[in-house]
Amino acid sequence: MRIGVVSDTHNNLKNVARIVELFNDAGVDRVIHTGDITRPGTLEHFATLEAPLLGVYGNNDMGERRELEAAARRLGCEFVLPPLDLFWHGRRLLVVHDPLEFDGQLTAGHEIALHGHTHRRRLEWIEGRLWFNPGESAGHMRGLNAVGVLDLETLEADIMHF
Repeated sequence: MRIGVVSDTHNNLKNVARIVELFNDAGVDRVIHTGDITRPGTLEHFATLEAPLLGVYGNNDMGERRELEAAARRLGCEFVLPPLDLFWHGRRLLVVHDPLEFDGQLTAGHEIALHGHTHRRRLEWIEGRLWFNPGESAGHMRGLNAVGVLDLETLEADIMHF
């Protein structure tokens, strides 16, 4: 199973269109958004994904949360307040927005820790666990837009810059 990982889109609709194109071309099975969507219209653009979208709300989603929840329901997306605990393809993942939200939530059973918030790429192994943030995709840091594709069988991650 291959999952697309995206974070911190901050309503950059041009970039979201490119992200959808990248994930659809990559043939991912699911897409996880690690927060900071910021506007319901962003979810409308993600609705053209060929894979299910789910994720967590970020700190910049709180002001629009009711509208984001309504859009997610209408579009068949699943978004929750962090943490989001998943068991896919024999692997246990924990998804948060801010990596500080892992405190007290990340257990020895989690093999993968996904987050956003920092707008910085993170791909490292710590105590046998993969920590992954593909970086930002909002265009705040020129030339650094990226998303990731994580293979749950091999635990290899590819960063796709755009």
